[in-house]
Amino acid sequence: MSGAAASAGASKFQAFMNHPAGPKTVFFWAPMMKWCLVAAGLKDLSRPADKLSVSQNLALAATGFIWVRYSLVITPINYSLAAVNFFVGSTGLGQLGRIWYYQKTQQDPVAAYFGTASNQKTGPTASAA
Repeated sequence: MSGAAASAGASKFQAFMNHPAGPKTVFFWAPMMKWCLVAAGLKDLSRPADKLSVSQNLALAATGFIWVRYSLVITPINYSLAAVNFFVGSTGLGQLGRIWYYQKTQQDPVAAYFGTASNQKTGPTASAA
């Protein structure tokens, strides 16, 4: 690698490290940790729709979309925070739709794809079936 290419790579790395929303700040690490909320929302796809909490998913959807707006008006603008909050809001909204559909039809729309516990037979009759 030539000296010019090495210094260009080093300067981009330095720019990333010293950015106002870079890894030396909470603006970087808070969104990184918030991805756990998105993972939890996706994990809830394996739960039966009748066991999901309306208030919990309403709170996730509302805070997710409110914080998207906030992350775009603060200085420095934090696009990673906006992205993670968009997905937090989307998973909450998706689960709310799933709860609504279940209450209307008594059918879980994702059970066939994720094998939720309400669709699986258990107990002594499961082995006979």
